[in-house]
Amino acid sequence: MARRVRPGRSTAALVVAVGALAAACGAPGSNSPQPAASASAPLSGTPTCGTAPVALNGYFETGFPLPKALTTEFSKQHPNVTWNIREDQFAVITQNAPRVLADNPPDLMRLPQVSELVKDNLLKNLDGYAQAFGWDKWPASQLEQLRLGPGGRPRGQGSLYAMGLNFSMTGVFYNKKLAARIGMSTPPATLEEFDAALAKAKDAGITPIVQFNGGATGGLAFPLQSLMASYGPPGPINDWIFQKPGATIDTPSNLRAAQHLERWVKAGYFQKDVNAVDYATMMSRFIDGQGLFMFNGDWESGNLDKQMPGDVGFLLMPPAQKGGKRATMSAPLTFGIGANAKNADCAAFFLNWVATDRKAREITVEVGGSHPMGPADAYMPDVAADTVTAGTLAAGADIAKDNGAMDFIANATGAIYAKSWTPNLQKLVAGQQTPQGLLKAVQADYTSQLEGN
Repeated sequence: MARRVRPGRSTAALVVAVGALAAACGAPGSNSPQPAASASAPLSGTPTCGTAPVALNGYFETGFPLPKALTTEFSKQHPNVTWNIREDQFAVITQNAPRVLADNPPDLMRLPQVSELVKDNLLKNLDGYAQAFGWDKWPASQLEQLRLGPGGRPRGQGSLYAMGLNFSMTGVFYNKKLAARIGMSTPPATLEEFDAALAKAKDAGITPIVQFNGGATGGLAFPLQSLMASYGPPGPINDWIFQKPGATIDTPSNLRAAQHLERWVKAGYFQKDVNAVDYATMMSRFIDGQGLFMFNGDWESGNLDKQMPGDVGFLLMPPAQKGGKRATMSAPLTFGIGANAKNADCAAFFLNWVATDRKAREITVEVGGSHPMGPADAYMPDVAADTVTAGTLAAGADIAKDNGAMDFIANATGAIYAKSWTPNLQKLVAGQQTPQGLLKAVQADYTSQLEGN
């Protein structure tokens, strides 16, 4: 949901995390895997970081300031806690996660898709913490994507194995100055109007869409899923991501979305080197004014408000039909605690602090550009009306109203992003894959990966 999809907060901010034996871990404070029943047993007290010196080990994603901004503030308020933080790109974390969690489990880790990690008993079951801190009294939709059944399936129900630093969403950022050059005074309200804006941009010599699609975790999954949201409801897509029996990504509406994406590619609406562009280069080009639109997540809102103050707008991908309901990727920026983490109680205390502390919630909005996790009636800081952050927060309210939240299609299995979506989308750009072939290939890989687990 996609921090990065993450999706990514970026990429996708948005990417969001999620056997015969239940992948349960011991109750908070225990280091050895235990049966699921004991993992959810109530605690005798609320976990804290105490007063003695504590060094928390973190494994975070490179290039996203929110986690470090939060850890810095946390140590100011809790000076006995220091942090040892390792950072890698999300693609590297995706590859390293099983080995890192098995060999040297961090106290707090940015997570890729988590089903396999739960199946292999590598993540701590957080049910005991949820009861102790009252997380189970938050709106259920905040934590649904972080719940998994026995053996890591299905997602969307069962025990809690991860927590979000915020609740992110994706959409389309646009450069207001370039929009004015093509006469776009208001955001497109339909897919047809969006297509018209793309054509006008190209005719004016403006790159219509700045996007990344290089490396192991390509970014064309963002516009593809946005088009899926334009053509069809989010429910069947979530069913597929959550590995519900019989679910498929190869549907008529998703085929129309893939065909629409191919038309954009053939029309030259992406930069010519899109398959060689990484996330950082995409951001640099957009900030430099080299493109009208960028599909990305609200984790960049605070950054864009600083880099391009007043010059960036945000819109949800418009529906194919005027008046249609809107949907988008929306998911927690997922972090978890290693099953054998040395300071699990303190890490859980930090996660609760992020969602409930007034200053932490301000940082989440101002730096992360997104809605904090936590109780429905929790404090929300004021945001200036002319900022892109205000736009992304308002869009989040619209998605909640339309019940249009989807997880990121890259989160369906641990390998589906790097080994199926990305290479097939890269082939689509290169003219080596068709829209129908893309969906069939991804569905075949999905089925194979589930059967292999």
